[in-house]
Amino acid sequence: MRTVLRRPDFRLLFVALLASMAAESVLLLALAIWVKDLTGSDGLAGGTIFAIIAPMVLAPLVGWVVDRYPRRPFFVAANVATAVLLSPLFAVRDRTDVWVIYVVAGLYGLSYITLSAALSGLIRQLVPIELLPDANGVLQTVRQGLRLVGPLAGAALYAAVGGWLLTTLAMAGFLVAGTVVGTLRVAESRPAGGELRWPAELGAGLRHLAGEPALRRALLGYGLGSLVMGFTESLIFAYVDQGLRRDAAFVGVLVTVQGIGGLAGGLLSPAVVRRYGELGALAAGVTLFGPAALALAYPDLWLGFAALLLAGLSLPLIMVGLNTLVQRRTPPGLLGRVTAASEALVSGPQAVSIGGGALLVGVLDYRLLFVLVGLTTTAAGAYLWQGRALTLPTPTPHIPAPRRPADGTVGHEVGGATRRAGRR
Repeated sequence: MRTVLRRPDFRLLFVALLASMAAESVLLLALAIWVKDLTGSDGLAGGTIFAIIAPMVLAPLVGWVVDRYPRRPFFVAANVATAVLLSPLFAVRDRTDVWVIYVVAGLYGLSYITLSAALSGLIRQLVPIELLPDANGVLQTVRQGLRLVGPLAGAALYAAVGGWLLTTLAMAGFLVAGTVVGTLRVAESRPAGGELRWPAELGAGLRHLAGEPALRRALLGYGLGSLVMGFTESLIFAYVDQGLRRDAAFVGVLVTVQGIGGLAGGLLSPAVVRRYGELGALAAGVTLFGPAALALAYPDLWLGFAALLLAGLSLPLIMVGLNTLVQRRTPPGLLGRVTAASEALVSGPQAVSIGGGALLVGVLDYRLLFVLVGLTTTAAGAYLWQGRALTLPTPTPHIPAPRRPADGTVGHEVGGATRRAGRR
């Protein structure tokens, strides 16, 4: 990871994403708490999560729009737009204004898809293909670290001051991200116009995912695992209450333990991708979730800590493997549509799984459900592992950090060839 962080262009992007991910981490839980505080309803509070996920149905359209513009200016504009769309939250006063929070949550969900699609293409432009696992691993490590403190900090700030301060901080984070990315020097040309009619262009991302063998196997295997992995969002509360006989607040301790595992997974993921390939890393992540879930079927505190560490370790392996695979196996002109489509195909089963778990935990023993999760994810991981030859391991690259020549351009040495990117 040190190699990619020595690149001045990636360091700038890293600073920008640190600001935007911090904004995201303090905002999401706080929106649900805000609705709960105004209405007293758990169901209405949970509805904010649905509002964020619902725009996934627009992923093909979002990806098509992203692919029609140069990545850097589009990413800057999307961050500024995200900051602006949060501003109606300043008008929220009482329960009659809850609809404003829902509208903002839905728009934020739309912006999340947009930013993810644009970011994938921007990383692919800035970073040599040999360093993509390192770049994705660094960002996942930061994301997991922020999950340790962001939601709790957001909840504490809301309780102490109110929603206006959280809104201000989140807006500032996205504005900082847009400003920093705006200083990047990236050689970009305007994407060529589509050769197909727009309905066909909208489906191009899905067709690419279905036609590329490694991507098809990745989404089928991970999709199968996602159908049950979301159960754990509800099962963990039953595990703490019925199994450990502790207060629901103890879930926060377990989430912290999982976050520590996530930090380790983010640091290890580039090496795993290089050793076993992208599908191998994805398979390892999904498979590790299996024994973690099986261990949680037996309520024991220390065994639970080990299981949550393992579950945390698995998540960055999944995301780094999948993101790197998408970036490497997709033509640049399709990357926005493919990234958005893959996000939708993964988030859809997860949303169904979270809702299904909330229903099933009320009628079935939580231990049986953990066993179901463990067996299903182990099977999904085995399916992915069988196809790991579709993505061969790659050697550790030796890529010098970019040099800044006298003309102010940035040189990238890749395989002995030098590419120069100047100002647009």
